[in-house]
Amino acid sequence: MIRLDGRVVLITGAAGNLGSAVAAAAHRAGARLALVDQDADRLAQVVGDAADVLRVPGADLREHHGARHAVGAVVDRFGRIDAVVTTVGGFHAGPGVAAEGWAPFEAMITANLRPTVMLLEAATPHLAAPGGRIVTIGARPALSAPAGMAAYAAAKAGVVRLTEAIAAEQAERGITANCVLPSILDTPANRAAMPDADFSRWVRPAALADVILFLISDLSRAISGAAIPVYGRA
Repeated sequence: MIRLDGRVVLITGAAGNLGSAVAAAAHRAGARLALVDQDADRLAQVVGDAADVLRVPGADLREHHGARHAVGAVVDRFGRIDAVVTTVGGFHAGPGVAAEGWAPFEAMITANLRPTVMLLEAATPHLAAPGGRIVTIGARPALSAPAGMAAYAAAKAGVVRLTEAIAAEQAERGITANCVLPSILDTPANRAAMPDADFSRWVRPAALADVILFLISDLSRAISGAAIPVYGRA
């Protein structure tokens, strides 16, 4: 069983389906949690009332001040950060580039790449060295984009390349950075959008959380700069 006893784990998008699953798994493993999300009401329900959990609601990670505020609150409370998991993101599929033009690219970069850059810019200097861990969330289309997902795929590909660069930049400090690439997550929103799909083939948030837990543990110390497929049977 993976243990994270006493490690400070910062999770963005912590009130979402994946973020809350990562939070629950990390807390069971003994981590101290810093949970960041714009939705204060949902954030209050994650993990429950625990003395080793800091909640930072309302921070807009698309902006420098929001990311710096969130990171500052974590450092003020715990004195350090051992791992960062960036689950903030968004999805778009449409009729295609010829019909939509630039607008969805702007939206997807703002939803996926920008908050990841802002958070890592603010948090990386505070990561424990050696031993700090960064995990970002890409997506299967980052490797092979289907029709209608050019903007989403481009933004997620940017997250993959960003993670590779951070891994190289932080290698001498002993900090690792890796990106997970889920296919379709089994969430209520995805079930509603694709009611005729075989949900059993999708990746459950708890299963992806297990992969992320490994990547922020000492067991992953020799892995950095990787883009790791987590496709289930999809």
